[in-house]
Amino acid sequence: MPPKFDLLDEVYPARTHSGSTIALLPAGGEVWEDFLDSIGVSLEKFCHEGPGGWMLGYIDALSSIGVRTVLIFFSARVTSPLRFRDTASGTIISVLPVSSGYRALREKLVNLRPVVAESTGTGRNYTHRLRHTAYDMLVRVAPYLSTPLGSLARELRRADCRAILCQEYEYFRFDTCVLLGRLLRLPVFATFQGNDFELNPISRAVRPIAIRSCNGLFVAPRAEIERVLARYKVRADRVAQIFNPVDLAMWGAVDRDEARAAFNLPPNARVAVWHGRVAMESKGLDILLDAWAQVCQQRPGQDLRLLMMGTGQDADQMRQRIESQLIPNVLWINEYITDRSAIRRFLSAGDVYVFPSRYEGFAVAPIEAMACGLPVVAAQASGIPDIFDKGEASGGIVVPRGDTAAFAQALGRVLDDQVLRQDLGRLARGRVEQAFSLEAVGRQLHTFLLHSGLSATDSENQETRVQVSLK
Repeated sequence: MPPKFDLLDEVYPARTHSGSTIALLPAGGEVWEDFLDSIGVSLEKFCHEGPGGWMLGYIDALSSIGVRTVLIFFSARVTSPLRFRDTASGTIISVLPVSSGYRALREKLVNLRPVVAESTGTGRNYTHRLRHTAYDMLVRVAPYLSTPLGSLARELRRADCRAILCQEYEYFRFDTCVLLGRLLRLPVFATFQGNDFELNPISRAVRPIAIRSCNGLFVAPRAEIERVLARYKVRADRVAQIFNPVDLAMWGAVDRDEARAAFNLPPNARVAVWHGRVAMESKGLDILLDAWAQVCQQRPGQDLRLLMMGTGQDADQMRQRIESQLIPNVLWINEYITDRSAIRRFLSAGDVYVFPSRYEGFAVAPIEAMACGLPVVAAQASGIPDIFDKGEASGGIVVPRGDTAAFAQALGRVLDDQVLRQDLGRLARGRVEQAFSLEAVGRQLHTFLLHSGLSATDSENQETRVQVSLK
């Protein structure tokens, strides 16, 4: 298969549209490989396969209102800017190197960590205490040094960006982007994808200022909106409830028999599916595996299958759990996939989608499954009550978080009743069409951006903006 992304030259291609451009800065660690390494994906593979999940949804929704998106990442493994362009949509991924000073600091922290660990305990002398103090200070400051403000400012000007959109507001990079936005007179926005607390005391000190100084927050869960309003005393008109969107033209069930054949699944088996990042605690995968064992034990002789796809930092732990507990009929594809056609084929092989997460921001995975016509059994993590706002009438059964018995009972009920599966699947697709389509979310984004002073057809001359060179 030819690469989806082409490597660009140093200079951005000339603008071929009259709309605005927004820079989207994903989270994922101080540098992007902090996240990519945990899911076994190289930076090159990510750039060639393209983004998925909520990022792709936002890119498509913004495009629907005439706003181009440039993804900007930071890496300790590149020495000069790299830029890739999606040959289909024109989306550009820019990978900027961190400063040499930060790279040296990052290496120093790695080398100091075992030294500091060895000097813990009672009887530490003055030198040990001093070493700990210095290490603690560097750990707190380092995240803020991972964003090369000068390089980022030049990239924003080079791409003619009219605004900055951060993945998370409870994240150190949001603070630096608000500062940079003020210097460059660019509006700064942020979404909520799961971060609702940060341990770094520097972040906790500056976060209220940053949130009240930004131009707006896009938050899907109603509970998170209430938390932000109460904690930060931010104006209500600066926070909009906007769901993560999906492209319904791309998400829909493919032929079931062909999908099952691709995974060697019998046509008449009843199949539960899950896909995502393998993190046992936060994603509730321990609950899923235990509930699945109960479901199979209570239905001896029935052909039940659990189809899973994804990887992450707990992949070894999950493999050991499946093997040691002899959990039956589990097919796990230990790979992180972003290709939509592959995910759609995967989902189309299922009868029900399972979502046992304990902690989420606003998950896209169940929405993708709903778009493919699957009913959902989900734990009541953040965002789930908003997705299934009418309960079963929205296409899903929601159970308490961490409740294995309740999850097993709900899953068994759906697997046992074909009519219920079909009814819930139809309602799930209707819920996505009504609330999560590019058109629906695009209209919300358009209204909010206009209210915040950013027009999709903004023709403001670049030269009228303040040009700041940050060394």
